[in-house]
Amino acid sequence: MSATPTLTGTWSYPTAIRFGAGRIAELATACKSAGMTRPLLVTDAGLAALPITQTALAVLEAAGLPAAVFSDVQPNPTDADLAKGIAAFRSGGHDGVVAFGGGSGLDLGKLIAFMHGQSRPVWDFEDIGDWWTRADASVIAPIVAVPTTAGTGSEFGRAGVVTNSETHVKKIIFHPKMLPEVVICDPELTIGLPPAITAGTGMDAFAHSLEAYCSPFYHPMSQGIALEAMRLVRDYLPRAHSDGSDIEARAHMMAASGMGAVAFQKGLGAIHALSHPVGAIYNTHHGTTNACVMPAVLRFNRPAIEEKIERLAAYLGLAGGFDGFLAYVIGLRAALGIPDTLTHMGVGTDRLDEMAAMAAEDPSAGGNPVPLTVDTLRRLYDDCL
Repeated sequence: MSATPTLTGTWSYPTAIRFGAGRIAELATACKSAGMTRPLLVTDAGLAALPITQTALAVLEAAGLPAAVFSDVQPNPTDADLAKGIAAFRSGGHDGVVAFGGGSGLDLGKLIAFMHGQSRPVWDFEDIGDWWTRADASVIAPIVAVPTTAGTGSEFGRAGVVTNSETHVKKIIFHPKMLPEVVICDPELTIGLPPAITAGTGMDAFAHSLEAYCSPFYHPMSQGIALEAMRLVRDYLPRAHSDGSDIEARAHMMAASGMGAVAFQKGLGAIHALSHPVGAIYNTHHGTTNACVMPAVLRFNRPAIEEKIERLAAYLGLAGGFDGFLAYVIGLRAALGIPDTLTHMGVGTDRLDEMAAMAAEDPSAGGNPVPLTVDTLRRLYDDCL
């Protein structure tokens, strides 16, 4: 049983959210309310050519806000991608960013808005202590976020993840003004998302809520939000996965995604600490990697979280307490086609020591209910192979 947490905390909740089918039609209004006249729409190359992106651009054009597009965005964005995006922002004379897409497009869009006017390198603003105060807040461009998946919740976050292209280490960059001024959550934008992406992003939302719920830090509001987000995933992720046109399931999953992101200001843990190095080195899908390592982390954390998981299982209507919840997670992964080992995701054994060292340094590691070391993380990687 875990010790009583310290009853102190610094809490923050998100911005204005326009939620509902068809609300992409309000994109220009949202941009104008944020003070934009020349937005740069940041997305990934796959999305850039799709009808949903063309619809968004047409909405802006019709309102007298013609937007350029930057789409040179990798699935796990790097500092090189960021440099190109900053160059596009500056050369186009832009005054705001529409961050459009999944976690990669959202994170890089936010980072471009944050970094375009800074004089220090991006690594100086890593989410460590008060490093964010080094930034010149007056030159951060406004952001409107439009998620097109239901997973990362980056639209509600004050941080972005970027990979160092030389060291292959993922870093979390933080500043309060990276929180978008307006978020448009339109579930119609997620219709037809491929089943594998629906599964991976949905399990990312679940991982955010699960780790937040299990975190030892004190944040009862996030704890409650995490519970309900996991119930929404239980009820609606299988439906969204089996029928990509189920708008009700898509809407509830979009809500669960945002709720997970709000909840994880309480903390993350070993799931994300293990996943970040794998994604940085092997370029795996983040949410799918989270789902892959989830059972091993649950077993490792059991001594500290068993009582919490029993309450969670009861809320979700699952019999069997901790064991019942673990069986549910394993069954959900199987139903969604999630690989059950990192080996099946293409992860080899030659860099496990390096990844364990990287995981120990990951900011997420500090929120794990059981203290993590390089040795325990190395054993966890072995358990996931």
